[in-house]
Amino acid sequence: MPKSGVPKHIFLANAARSFVEATTTESAEHIKPLHRYLAMHFVIEGGFDPASVMPRPPLVGTIKEGKWWLSFEPQSVDEEKEQVVLGALKSKRIDVVLAKSGIGPVLAVSVKGTSRVFRNLVNRTEEAIGDCANIHIMYPGLVYGFVHFLKATDPGGKGLKPNDVSLDDAGEAVPAIKSYARVLEGLTGRRLVRNDYARYEAVGLALLRPGASEAQGPLSRTFPAAGNPLNLDMFFSALYQVYDLRYPYTYTDPSLRGLTRIAWEPESPTILALGGKGSLSQALGYSARISGL
Repeated sequence: MPKSGVPKHIFLANAARSFVEATTTESAEHIKPLHRYLAMHFVIEGGFDPASVMPRPPLVGTIKEGKWWLSFEPQSVDEEKEQVVLGALKSKRIDVVLAKSGIGPVLAVSVKGTSRVFRNLVNRTEEAIGDCANIHIMYPGLVYGFVHFLKATDPGGKGLKPNDVSLDDAGEAVPAIKSYARVLEGLTGRRLVRNDYARYEAVGLALLRPGASEAQGPLSRTFPAAGNPLNLDMFFSALYQVYDLRYPYTYTDPSLRGLTRIAWEPESPTILALGGKGSLSQALGYSARISGL
């Protein structure tokens, strides 16, 4: 079991709670815990130095004798600040940004959340396409992701209008969401810097269930299905693959070693606090990027 002192938003079940239980979305407070979850996910699984991530997670990476150690550090946290990224037409505050000193943003993720009125989802794609093109024109090498969290609601939900239901009686995603997913699949898969600026390197779609137990977890595992490019696991995997493809020369140029993804020592305090390398998948739902594996 994880020890005390572990930040609560490292677990998707905790990070999703504010979103699925929100009664108002006028402020961004219901979605910010998911930003924090993504930031810590990129550090632990992706192998990115927490000092390069915004919002700054309560983690610190320390290098000793060529080995990287990961620890919890509550004093380092800066969870409210968003990184401003310059675009070709306008600047944008992007929800999660990894930036390297002297180089600029190298990976970023825009996050959206919808808890009702699912019929209008496709209308959101115009904004997503324009946003992507605006940023990629200025930074063609930026590994840019888009992830949309949806509240999983069924016809039995109290006080819900038909348009606010995301799952049918059989637990399947309603047609409006399936249509939206097909559109999103056309916006993902950008790999090379000369490719279409209006496509993201990766797009994720996640349905989060309210009232799910911590053991069960809030994430729907049936839609998008495993192996679908929109599946959350595939989303992260695609971002890492493109990042490594985009910056291959960092392994041979000593001056650019800071771009190389980190492999954490298995005895790092953070890894041990989460139950050790053998228990991470059960505790977090994903594995850590660990040295020697």
